[in-house]
Amino acid sequence: MSSFGRFSNLLLDVALLILGLSALGLATAQIDGIGDVLRQQAADRVVLVPGQPPVNFSQYAGYVTVNESHGRALFYWFFEATTKPLNKPLLLWLNGGPGCSSIGYGAMEELGPFLSRKGKPELRFNKQSWNHAANLLFLESPVGVGFSYTNTSKDIKELGDNITAQDSYVFLVNWFKRFPQFKSHDFYIAGESYAGHYVPGLSEVIFDNNKKLPENERINFKGFLIGNALMDDETDQKGMIDYAYDHAVISDHLYEEIKKECNFSLEHPSKACNDALDKYFDVYKIIDMYSLYAPTCVDTNSTITRQLPAIHGASPKLFSKIVSFVLFFSLIRFVTPTFT
Repeated sequence: MSSFGRFSNLLLDVALLILGLSALGLATAQIDGIGDVLRQQAADRVVLVPGQPPVNFSQYAGYVTVNESHGRALFYWFFEATTKPLNKPLLLWLNGGPGCSSIGYGAMEELGPFLSRKGKPELRFNKQSWNHAANLLFLESPVGVGFSYTNTSKDIKELGDNITAQDSYVFLVNWFKRFPQFKSHDFYIAGESYAGHYVPGLSEVIFDNNKKLPENERINFKGFLIGNALMDDETDQKGMIDYAYDHAVISDHLYEEIKKECNFSLEHPSKACNDALDKYFDVYKIIDMYSLYAPTCVDTNSTITRQLPAIHGASPKLFSKIVSFVLFFSLIRFVTPTFT
């Protein structure tokens, strides 16, 4: 993109910000603070990513402090919608794990605007990017995940769903101060896998705090969605079996055998249940559990692997079944001094 094009985009962002602030009906004293807001946004503005094609949307990345005394900060990457960003909802995306990067996975492998180009140090557009429909905010959460960090070591030992939810809420409150033009937008949270804990947890914190706040300080929360959610052992295990049966992965006979022999509310399944589950897992030696209709992609030389979801209490050999999963390319792409 030319220097003139970048300058034009910056002017457009300033105009959109002023319109957004005016639409919120902020007091004159607050609008006077627009200079500070613009400086913060300019500091986070991503002008160019190495190998990136020209874009018609703005993107920002940076840190938001969630606990000053502990030196705790969460990293985000924000992509405005490709068209009419001030008219589109805002969606926060959270990957699961716990410990998976929302940038390495969500932004660069799934729903973000860019995908890596095979065999070349370049990026290509993701035609199915969700920023065609919404403004996308990817968050590295909790601290210790991706680029998010803490200067207090004991924070890592004390991490849990409650702390993660509270930190994510503080992140949102402070992020909206940095990007007030999006405060009035319809706000949604989405995620996958262990985000089955993160998303409802954060949603509850937002809901509870909104009840205590005046209307103009509330987050305009509209709802959430979760894919492949990790909820609780019994629900997840039943769901895995039902999903396999509904998608013709396992036979009627095996499905009925598992239903008969397995009680997923028990901590230790019977030998008959383990034998039935062995047959269930054997099917996934030739099918990708995470993408049933895609060719299996197994790199035996990869040092990064992903376990198949374990059935709680099942025999140890079930825990050794893995599907290779390579993520290095996406992560290395952005650990580079030319990222500006």
